[in-house]
Amino acid sequence: MTATLNRPEVGTGRVVWFTGLSGAGKSTLASALYEELTARGVPVELLDGDAVRENLSKGLGFSRQDRDTNVRRIAFVAGLLARHGVTVLVSAISPYADTRREVLNGLPNPTEVFVDAPLEVVTQRDVKGLYLRALAGEIPHFTGVSDPYEAPETPDLHLRTDRIGVEEGLGQLLRHLGYEA
Repeated sequence: MTATLNRPEVGTGRVVWFTGLSGAGKSTLASALYEELTARGVPVELLDGDAVRENLSKGLGFSRQDRDTNVRRIAFVAGLLARHGVTVLVSAISPYADTRREVLNGLPNPTEVFVDAPLEVVTQRDVKGLYLRALAGEIPHFTGVSDPYEAPETPDLHLRTDRIGVEEGLGQLLRHLGYEA
């Protein structure tokens, strides 16, 4: 006798996908939203690109293929969690528009949030000096410098972090997601 798996109804949770350059504020905004939703009793998980790369995608490099593999792995985990009623916050550069569209189209209730700051601003925010090293040619395949970042043309929410602070960004996120700010 073959057992039938009863899968949870797709769409019970949601995925909020934060994309943008390194230093734009993705992790900061996702963390602020995580804290707020947790305080409200919302089942929420945060998948940060750096943590995922260290734990789920260790060994991947920064070629287009490896970056796409990393994004697809993040999306797979996010989809599993969302199907179980979790609001999943993904903070990942995810530089290629077609790969982002592909994974977002396969996720339950996706929201694409473009966290946007110009290269000059993210370079100033970079305490590790990675942008300066990349601009000097010392770091190959650095997104936004020697590798492309394809900004979303029509994101669900566009947050210009060079013009707004964390509190205002959090307020816009909460309103967009249907929570009172």
